[in-house]
Parts: sequence; structure tokens; C-alpha cells
Amino acid sequence: MDIFDTLKRLAGANGAAGDENSAARAAADYLKEYDRDAKIDGFGSVTGFIGNRNSGRPVILLDAHIDEVGLVVTHIDEKGFIKAEPCGGVDRRALSARTVSVRGKETVKGVVCSLPPHVAKEGTKALKADEIWIDTGYGKEELEKLVAPGCTVTVDGEPARLPGGKLCGKALDDRAGVVAVLYALSLLKNSGTSLNVAVAFSAQEELGLRGAKVSAHNVNADYAIAVDVSYAHSPGCKKHKCGKSGGGPMLGLAPSLDREMFERLKKTADEWEIPYQLEIMNRDTGGTNADEISLAKGGVKTALVSIPLRYMHTPVETLALSDVEATGQLIAAYIEGFTGA
Repeated sequence: MDIFDTLKRLAGANGAAGDENSAARAAADYLKEYDRDAKIDGFGSVTGFIGNRNSGRPVILLDAHIDEVGLVVTHIDEKGFIKAEPCGGVDRRALSARTVSVRGKETVKGVVCSLPPHVAKEGTKALKADEIWIDTGYGKEELEKLVAPGCTVTVDGEPARLPGGKLCGKALDDRAGVVAVLYALSLLKNSGTSLNVAVAFSAQEELGLRGAKVSAHNVNADYAIAVDVSYAHSPGCKKHKCGKSGGGPMLGLAPSLDREMFERLKKTADEWEIPYQLEIMNRDTGGTNADEISLAKGGVKTALVSIPLRYMHTPVETLALSDVEATGQLIAAYIEGFTGA
């Protein structure tokens, strides 16, 4: 499996929270290599199952979210300018003068309006949530044939290689997690394991972990590993609160997570000489799907593995491809070595 090519395709697909179809279809195509019955469920999440449902073997759920932050069209004014508001926690500081894709009857390209510095008020910083306007070049009558209120908007950010094995672009949160899960499945394809593996590429994480609630309830897993991104150090960030890009996956330790799974992941990484870092949290995981999965039905033993990411929720999210690879390796090794409690 080519991690770069897979991530480039998935990150390049548009899939704002609540409108994930394009990204979900691409992810489902990849998942069907391991489960030909993989599908997009009624909620919009991609789901699959590898194993024998009637075997009585424990089930481990591998989850990564498929949606990305974006905008929603709320109004088209008399001049044809689109009024849009955030869908998820998009970084509004990074919106001005960006090119965007509006998903209507056709995908319409546009730019986020930006006042020139000569006329902007002194000290103007991020756009406010109710100040976002998009210029597509169309007049109102032409535009309304293609776009309507409720359409989603994603900021363009073509994935690009950077020196040092890095990749930048939009939606690496959390398409990188999706790719890590797919890579783990590729490593497990011809391997024996005592676990059944359920997969969920969950919709609407950015709107409150909604898809994971549905997927975890439906799967009724015994164990789960949520794969997401976390903060990689960059200028202005506190080192002790961040991971190192290129330093391997970040293993979450929090009161809301299963300590035994954490210790087993750490031991597995040591045994296989897979680089890793620790991410210590004092309560829950701060808004990852792990929080909801652990509460499903009678409770699910849940671990969190995160890929260090710079510039989160912007069109230039940046990560090390080696961290995606190491995350998949660790998940595969953990599942292959699983022997029960």
C-alpha cells in the first residue's frame, strides 16, 4: 500500500461534516479490499468487518473520522456573493483570500472575500463567524441555478510533499487516521489474529463525535482503538503539550481511557521497536471519538493513538508520513499479538 498516494486521494476528496459522501466513497473503495461488503451506512460513516461474526471471538473496533471542517452556505445576496458560516471548528484566521469549493449541483470554485490592508480596520485579525463571504464570479441568477443555502464549502488545499518526508494539505485531520487504519489492515491481511476487526470511518466527528456514537453502538465491540491527530510542536507552541513530528504515534493516557490497553500498546511498540510518544491528559481526551466509543452500550475498553499534526484545522495541515506508517504498524502489531486479558 502506498501511504502517500492513498492519503493524497483521500485528503483531496471533499467531505465537510454532514456531507462526507465523496470522501466516504473513496475510503469505502479502499476498505472493500479487506471486506467486500464494506459500505456507507445510513449515517454516512464507512463501516466494515473483517473476521467471522459467529466465531465468538472478541471484537476490536478501529475508528478514524472521515469528515473535515468546512463552511455552510446560509445566504446568497443580490450581487451573487455567498454568505457562509463555519461547519466545525475551522480556523477562521486562515480563511481570508483562500480558494474554496462549493458543493452544489456542480462543484463551484470561489474565493473568500478579503479587504485589502489599505482599507481594513487597523488591528483586524480573524474573520468573525458572521463575516464570511465568498465570491464565485457568478451573478445571483446564474449562481442560484448551481448553489443553494445548505450546500457545504471546503477550503482548497492540494496535498503536497515537503522536504523531510512531510506532507501538507487540507483534511489530514483525520484522513491520516483513515490511512493508518487501512495500512494496518494491509499488514494484517495474511496474518492470523484472535480478534474480529470492525472498522468505522466515522462521519460528523467535527460536529460533536456524532458518527462514532452510532458506529460504536452498532458494533458492540469489546475493545476499540480510536485513531486521530494531535498537536505537533511548531513555533509558539509549548513543547510539553505537543508531540514531535516524525517522532511516532502519540499514545493517549487519560482517566477516560483503558490503562491496560495503553500499557499493551506501549509494550508492543517497545518489542517491535516502533517509535512512539506519550500524550498525557488529566480527564477525557478533549474531543476525540474515543470519548464516545468508551461509553457505548455497556462500555468499551478504548485506547487512543494520535498522529502528530501541525496547523490543525487549516488548509496547510502538516505531518510526517513516517508517523502515519508507524501508527499503522503499531495497530497491526497490537492486534496480531493480542491474546486476551
